[in-house]
Amino acid sequence: MSGIVAGRVVIVTGAGRGIGREHALAFAAEGAKVVVNDIGAGLDGSLAGESPAEQVVAEIKAAGGEAVVNGDDVADWAGAENLVRTAIDSFGALDILVNNAGFLRDKMLVSMSEEDWDNVIRVHLKGHFATLRHAAAYWRAESKAGNPRAARVINTSSGAGLYGSVGQGNYSAAKAAIAELTIQAAAEMKAYGVTVNAIAPSARTRMTTSSGDAMAAQMAAPEDGSFDAMDPANVSPLVVWLGSVESGSVSGRVFEVEGGIVSVTDGWQRSIKRDKGARWDPAELGPVVEDILAQAPTPMPVYGAR
Repeated sequence: MSGIVAGRVVIVTGAGRGIGREHALAFAAEGAKVVVNDIGAGLDGSLAGESPAEQVVAEIKAAGGEAVVNGDDVADWAGAENLVRTAIDSFGALDILVNNAGFLRDKMLVSMSEEDWDNVIRVHLKGHFATLRHAAAYWRAESKAGNPRAARVINTSSGAGLYGSVGQGNYSAAKAAIAELTIQAAAEMKAYGVTVNAIAPSARTRMTTSSGDAMAAQMAAPEDGSFDAMDPANVSPLVVWLGSVESGSVSGRVFEVEGGIVSVTDGWQRSIKRDKGARWDPAELGPVVEDILAQAPTPMPVYGAR
C-alpha cells in the first residue's frame, strides 16, 4: 500500500476502540504495518473479557493492510517490552510508537481513594514511560549499530492535563506529566534520530460521553449530516503525519486537536519578573506579586471550575 507512512511499522496502544482505533485504521490506510495493542478493559480499567483489537486487525486486513494483535498491559514492564518485541518479530522493525491507552476513575480529590490515584497514574503515566523506554532501547541499539531509524513517538496528553479538570485530579496529573515527559524524551532521544511529540485531543469517546449529560450532548454527532467536529477520526491525520519521515524537524511539542483545528500549546516558560538584586522582605512582596500577575498572561480556566 502507498501512503505517507508506507512500509513503516507502528504500535498503537489502546487501539481497540475510540481514538486509538482510528489511529490504527488511519496508519494502515497510509501504508503502515500496525501492531494493535488493547487489553479489552472497561472504562474504569477493569478487564471486560473482550478483544476489540482483533476486530480492528480484521478490519485492517479486510482493507488489504497488515496488522497483528497484542494484548499486553502497557504499564507492566515485561508486557511493554513484549509489545515492542511483537512489532520487531512480526514486521522486522519498529518505527513509530503511539501511546494512547488509558482509562478514568473520576472523583473529587477529597473523595479519591489511593487505588483510584495509583491505577490511573500507573496506566497513563507509567504506561507511556514503559513502552517508550523499551522502544528507545531498541532505537539506541539500532543507531549504535549503524542502522539509525527515523523513529517517532506520539504521546497522548489532554486538555485536562494542560489546564486542569475538576473531578479528574488523577487523570489531569498524569496527563500533565505526560506532556513534560514528552519534552524530556525529545531532548534525550534527539541523538538517536528519534522525535517525540504529544497531542491533546478533543473527541467523542467512551471517556467523554460518560462524563455527564451536558458533556454527552456537546459530544453528540450532528443529526443534519454536517461536519462532525467530535468524530475521533479527526484526530488521527496529525498523528499519522507526526509518525512520518516528513515530520523529522518537529519534536518536543504538544498539539491540541479538535475537529478541523490544530494548534500548538506552549509549555511552562518564564514570564514577567522583578529583580531586587537582594533578598526580598516578605512584607514588601504583596505589591510586587500583584504587579507581576497583572502583566502576566491570564491562565486558561480549569475545566468545570466555577
